[in-house]
Amino acid sequence: QVQLVESGGGLVQAGGSLRLSCAATDGTFSINDMGWYRQAPGKQRELVAVSKVGDTTNYADSVKGRFSISRDNAKNTVSMQLNSLKPEDTATYYCYADGVFLVSGSVQYLEIWGQGTLVTVSS
Repeated sequence: QVQLVESGGGLVQAGGSLRLSCAATDGTFSINDMGWYRQAPGKQRELVAVSKVGDTTNYADSVKGRFSISRDNAKNTVSMQLNSLKPEDTATYYCYADGVFLVSGSVQYLEIWGQGTLVTVSS
């Protein structure tokens, strides 16, 4: 069963940096979009950054110039460098991918999510 495995969250002071990483496990045939969403307590999940097929990247306005997404298509991984972190960046960050995966013995087009990794920025 394919999974997205995340790492890299933690506690950091305002102005600091973190790097989040995400890898799709065995069972991945091809990925279209791969990126990161986040959800702060009491708020809706929002797009942070996405790497689209064809190497186009999109960022939320709130993180432009501070966050940078990168992707390794050969390894089915995506990473995001978070710089100049602010307390309002505190949230659970979720890796996202859509593409073709092997699930329960069949090949399917799916949108899949990681379990989430918590980023806490103290003021």
